[in-house]
Amino acid sequence: MKKVWVLDDDKSIRWVFEKALSKANLPCQCFSNTNEAINQFNHEIPSVIISDIRMPGESGIDFLTKVKAKFPLIPIIIMTAYSDLDTAVSAFQKGAFEYIAKPFDIDKVLEVINQALEQTIKDDEDSTQSDDVLPEIIGQAQSMQEVFRAIGRLSKSNATVLLNGESGSGKELVANAIHKNSDRKESPFIAINTAAIPKDLLEAELFGHEKGSFTGAQNLRKGRFEQSDGGTLFLDEIGDMPMELQTRLLRVLSDGHFYRIGGQDSIIVDVRVIAATHQDLEESVKEGKFREDLFHRLNVIRITVPPLRKRVEDIPSLSKYFLAKSANQLKVPPKALSSEVLDYFNNLEWRGNVRQLENVCHWLTVMSPGNKILVSDLPSELKDEPLNAINNSNEWHENLARDLSRELLDGRSNLYSFFIDQVEEIIIKKTLEHTKYRKLDAASILGIGRNTVTRKIKELKISRS
Repeated sequence: MKKVWVLDDDKSIRWVFEKALSKANLPCQCFSNTNEAINQFNHEIPSVIISDIRMPGESGIDFLTKVKAKFPLIPIIIMTAYSDLDTAVSAFQKGAFEYIAKPFDIDKVLEVINQALEQTIKDDEDSTQSDDVLPEIIGQAQSMQEVFRAIGRLSKSNATVLLNGESGSGKELVANAIHKNSDRKESPFIAINTAAIPKDLLEAELFGHEKGSFTGAQNLRKGRFEQSDGGTLFLDEIGDMPMELQTRLLRVLSDGHFYRIGGQDSIIVDVRVIAATHQDLEESVKEGKFREDLFHRLNVIRITVPPLRKRVEDIPSLSKYFLAKSANQLKVPPKALSSEVLDYFNNLEWRGNVRQLENVCHWLTVMSPGNKILVSDLPSELKDEPLNAINNSNEWHENLARDLSRELLDGRSNLYSFFIDQVEEIIIKKTLEHTKYRKLDAASILGIGRNTVTRKIKELKISRS
């Protein structure tokens, strides 16, 4: 059996792979740089290669390109601790079998290796990385890594895509990234929010109209489908599209034909449709609000864009980016968030998601007095926003942490006694209510002495009422 090669300059990573692959009865050879591996090709050909991206000398991406040029059937798994959209798309476009972000679960990596051993890799088309990838798509969170992988895989496909995600989570950015990393990138990307256009105007907006087709139609107008011919049409909030227009959209998706309003000639277009919604379309189908056949036409590839509260590890890098962007627009030095502000941001619910964070960073760039942003500099509405119960369960300890954050922001002192007294009062009072105020029974349940219960009732002023 051919060996699995592992390329990583980190000795501990190589050790982990050696142990895991040995346990899985997979022969392994490790290298600390790409030169060692290139030289080894003179002696043997591996079955699978796992390569880090950043190593002394040649990068893992350059190594991937070289190997794929000579040995296109060798599956190469790329791994990196510096995950971003750029590297994910680049890795897939240049023939990577899979893209793994560090730190990783070694058992899951072993599953990927076994999949690579079983599957024959198709010839690599060696497409080049787009230089126009939107830098706003920042994400170290695992949920965003899944989005990056999907964008990378879709770079060689024209499949219809359905994006799910809350308002402000970045669905249009993802749609634009899919377009800019596809073979349609030289053609138009046109976005339209179907919920923002009145029902009576939406049909003309999508399909255009002939001159004189209705009052006010003084000239022929091409619709968004014609304007995006050869490119991508992004239909945001597709769940709000009227039922009669859903029928017309289904027909276009089925055969690429449509008529302008008042037109007699069929128009044919080649448009990739990416639709997005914050709604549960399956539920809308059940309620009769959305056509089931259209749903299946749109739901070819589905990508879920996570809300900001479920990718809090991205908040520091997103904040830094938005602060720098605002500073550049205003031609002022960029400001930085204090650690206290970052902690506070990590616990906010962020109902407006990434868009809300961007607006807050712009506000702070304009309004914050110093270069280091403090909690006292935050807008009042942000201080009043509910704290995130995610991490977000509704467990009591999360609620306690939320209340503690509030008190810290208000500058309260003696917090230990303040919270301990409240907790003790709740515990003892509820137990006494349970035992019909029988102190001995309450003490037994609580695991403390009867005298302690009596003393706490007095100290905490717990009354029977």
